Amino acid sequence: MGTAVSTELVHHGERRDRLGRRHYPAERRQQLLAAFRESGMTRTAFARREGMRYTTLCTWVEKEAKTAGREPRPEALVRFAEVAMPASAVAGLEVRLPDGTLLRGGSAPELAALVRAVRG
Repeated sequence: MGTAVSTELVHHGERRDRLGRRHYPAERRQQLLAAFRESGMTRTAFARREGMRYTTLCTWVEKEAKTAGREPRPEALVRFAEVAMPASAVAGLEVRLPDGTLLRGGSAPELAALVRAVRG
């Protein structure tokens, strides 16, 4: 009996520059934008699923919306939470969220509460 193959390489014609950045043909870009609109997914989730950079997808969506004369749909509503820390707290712990946000705190429970508040 043969061994089943569980992975595959799919090539859609994109090239990479010397820095490793992908360059998608216009047709593939349109296919991905259509798939994104139909997916109902967030930009982050869609980019992750397709193995592409989040910023690339954002640029395409915003250019497409501008060309069509409409506002791009917001990725997410921004929520703020006021968090009071004791003046004596030493910022000895840090957490960097996937979007690059850096949170600092003096204790793990307080920092966990701050992460929950930020992520909403």
